[in-house]
Amino acid sequence: MSFRVAILGAGPSGLAQLRAFESARRDGAEVPEIVCYEKQSDWGGLWNYTWRTGLDAYGEPVHGSMYRYLWSNGPKECLEFADYSFEEHFGRPIPSYPPRAVLRDYIMGRVAKSNVRQYIRFSTAVHWVAHDETTGKFAVTVRDLKKDELSTEEFDHVIVATGHFSTPNAPYFEGLEKFPGRVLHAHDFRDAMEFQGKDLLLIGSSYSAEDIGTQCHKYGAKSVTFSYRSKPMGFDWPESFAEVPLLTEVIGKTARFKDGTSKEVDAIILCTGYQHHFPFLPNELTLNTHNRLYPEGLYKGIVSLANPKLMFLGMQDQYYTFNMFDAQAWYARDLMLGRIKVPAGPDMAADCTEWVAREEQVANPFEAIDFQAAYILDLLEPTDYPAFDVTAVAEIFKQWEHHKEADILGYRNKSYRSTLTGTLAPGHHTPWMDAMDDSLEAFLYEEQSQPAKESA
Repeated sequence: MSFRVAILGAGPSGLAQLRAFESARRDGAEVPEIVCYEKQSDWGGLWNYTWRTGLDAYGEPVHGSMYRYLWSNGPKECLEFADYSFEEHFGRPIPSYPPRAVLRDYIMGRVAKSNVRQYIRFSTAVHWVAHDETTGKFAVTVRDLKKDELSTEEFDHVIVATGHFSTPNAPYFEGLEKFPGRVLHAHDFRDAMEFQGKDLLLIGSSYSAEDIGTQCHKYGAKSVTFSYRSKPMGFDWPESFAEVPLLTEVIGKTARFKDGTSKEVDAIILCTGYQHHFPFLPNELTLNTHNRLYPEGLYKGIVSLANPKLMFLGMQDQYYTFNMFDAQAWYARDLMLGRIKVPAGPDMAADCTEWVAREEQVANPFEAIDFQAAYILDLLEPTDYPAFDVTAVAEIFKQWEHHKEADILGYRNKSYRSTLTGTLAPGHHTPWMDAMDDSLEAFLYEEQSQPAKESA
């Protein structure tokens, strides 16, 4: 097959695209020449932990937002690959909420089996993508970080799999520059131990605020105050937590809020989200959207309306993760292989408008889960991706939402049944609030595993 594909990024989305092509190749299909560029020295994307913040050793922005002691905040049964169960990887059932090292081991296990590492050029940062209207080809300019050399190669298709949780959205609040304590964005948060005994202010009311706040509480923060823009998270928080309206100003160590209340704080963490940021794309090719379930400008949430040979993976706000990236990668692969026809521009735009309008009707998390399930089913239908029960996964997500509402510090102690193997996960040997060691070895230590108990 005489065309070339560039995949930008070797995190879960980029690896899904590599796996999709490898799966077709193993089934006897002719596949294109593939080059995957990865800025980091290893695959895994955000699942790689680094102590570095700001810039990396080569002056590139640090991609990682991963922190120590991070545990999955959703059941592993919801992110299982359809062709590779957790049970197959670990050789036995494991609890429903693994820490980072365990999840990374699982993701890596699947790609290690598939011989796709040969396509990846590590320590290579993409600096520019240009499209030539005459030839119809993309020129991708990259920097070999170790040699500090620029080079350019031509491709017929470009897959952007760089993610959208690594460029901080950091708003300004009056007085921050004079605040005597630490101010940081969640992207630069690395270790909850730093905030032991401190009064913390977290700006934001979404997953990173919730997770970093509970994490800091677990490791000994004195108090956690969440400041929200639109509405509080509303969980049944322990006594040392508070939710207050948006911060208006900081005077010394005193944070003042919209409702007239104030609080003395030692550190401020901005859990204010991320930007879709593509500094390597020209204006006419870039994706302008925010964190939503159906990004504007993408047919099937994948194909650029500006240029159908440019595709984006994993750009959605996410309930489903790894298996959704797979569904997208298989669909993108089949478009490139000509198995699925790319409609005319107006038809793509109309389809996109229809999905965006559907998303705007979504009124709560349960409807959001159903919307994303419907989106994945739409992608899976024309492809040969192994069947998995998308609707059953949606039901587990809904149980998870209920369990969080019931016990924000204890929901990770629940167990769910794999939709692939039917096995009920065992309970973890240590309740999450007492599990201070997040290593793979500590998590998989079997001696004291609890018997499985179905989470109602």
